Amino acid sequence: MISPPFGSGRDPAEGTAPGPAVAEREPTTLSGIPVQLVYTAEDVSELDPRRDLGTPGSYPFTRGIHATMYRGRLWTMRQFAGFGTAEETNERFRYLLAEGQTGLSCAFDFPTLLGYDSDDPRAEGEVGRLGVAVDTLADMERLFEGIPLDRVSTSFTINSSAEIILAMYLAVAEKQGVPWDKVRGTVQNDILKEYTAQKTYIFPPRPSLRIITDMFAFCAEHVPNFNTISISGYHIREAGATAVQELAFTLADGFTYVEEGMRAGLPVDRFAPRLSFFFDVHNDFFEEIAKFRAARRIWARVLKERYGAKDPRSLRLRFHAQTAGVTLTAQQPENNVVRVALQALAAVLGGCQSLHTNSMDEALALPTETAVRTALRTQQIIAYETGVTRTVDPLGGSYYVEWLTSEMERRAEDYFRRIDEQGGVIAAIENGFVQREIADAAYRYQLALASGEEKVVGVNVFRDDEPAGVPILRIDPEVESRQIARLREVKRTRENRRVRQALAELERAARSGANLMPPVLECVRAYCTIQEMDDVLRDVFGVYEEDVSI
Repeated sequence: MISPPFGSGRDPAEGTAPGPAVAEREPTTLSGIPVQLVYTAEDVSELDPRRDLGTPGSYPFTRGIHATMYRGRLWTMRQFAGFGTAEETNERFRYLLAEGQTGLSCAFDFPTLLGYDSDDPRAEGEVGRLGVAVDTLADMERLFEGIPLDRVSTSFTINSSAEIILAMYLAVAEKQGVPWDKVRGTVQNDILKEYTAQKTYIFPPRPSLRIITDMFAFCAEHVPNFNTISISGYHIREAGATAVQELAFTLADGFTYVEEGMRAGLPVDRFAPRLSFFFDVHNDFFEEIAKFRAARRIWARVLKERYGAKDPRSLRLRFHAQTAGVTLTAQQPENNVVRVALQALAAVLGGCQSLHTNSMDEALALPTETAVRTALRTQQIIAYETGVTRTVDPLGGSYYVEWLTSEMERRAEDYFRRIDEQGGVIAAIENGFVQREIADAAYRYQLALASGEEKVVGVNVFRDDEPAGVPILRIDPEVESRQIARLREVKRTRENRRVRQALAELERAARSGANLMPPVLECVRAYCTIQEMDDVLRDVFGVYEEDVSI
């Protein structure tokens, strides 16, 4: 977070002043949507309740994808976990499950995300730092040791190597004797947002989309209850996008995946029911709720009218939400508990299917057990103590919420038009349109923070400048050497003739256009490393290099 060019903002007498005086401006949402003092029926006069709202569980799903929502089943409570070795992350998984978490969510380190082994020189200093290190099936076996895969759902935050991680998870299920139709979870697998936001890509767009549609086809036949993609607005928002941009760019990416699946010969209702979404939950409470409601309505309408989907499951936009990491502050980190609670409440009122709440210390380091437990307890308090789960879409019918939902939809439609004018999402990425829109929004927000126009408590108002007094999780510096030693032992003891045969078959499939999942599974079972597999695909598909001049 930037350092503001002014003092603490405290009133000398009371310490309650809102900070330095700034020019008055017309109130807007964080996306810059002007907000009136009060809203009346006239502001929603064009809203047709039957057409635009329906009832919960029915088209267009504005009010929620299930008729009973949380009275029937609470959202899945996930806490992002992953650091160090597989054993350390397994220990954190077990701790969270014992504390009442209802689903797992796994983070990987940068070498794993980028398809490099822990012993590659490019991995030095990064092994196990920002997530767990996974080089071979042996690591995945340790990661889920003692965790029955037919009784827990797991979300994997990985994209370019998503097919390898999914294959490892399925191989672990085989070893546990769990049929694949009992395996539940999500693999992020959203490569388009990597080119615009998170940047952990490997291959160019076209072969990357081919890998994704191969996974659509394979899982539709063999792993029917696994979500093959989590179309992610989260990283777009964390890169600086507004809520409107997050909504528009995420759904535009989703439509592109639908088109790619259909282009690959898959009927839309064959794979669309397993598409899921992942959204950020930022600070503007009502804007976030309106964003989620608008997303459901847009997705349902476009899938039905443009792509001809008939299965109601294809029309239901299911989404995971995570509180906004970018809003966490290193200054006065205890304030983050309040931010996260309000963001989580917005996600629930917006109708999420699963939720991750960030920990108060994540602006400083990976979360400690104490901090992550508080974050989990935040979800549990919302679920069991606030009463917000007793009725579906309790803010539905609010003049402001309904107007803002429609306004978010209208502004998203304007972005869809502009993207179409660029020639579609891939063209808009290649010519830098999406990246520029996000960068411009991020710049405007930083200027507003620097001027005091936007206020962040503890950062540019109500500062105390005292160092954060919270414990920090520190990664053992020996993690890297231990992981490398284990990797070398796997390479020494595996059947290397089988490894060579499996990698050769993977290359043949990549060059021939055959579905890549079966040969990847054989490579995984032979204990090929993630880099060995990705290097084969690099040789066939090439690597993507961003044009920094656009």
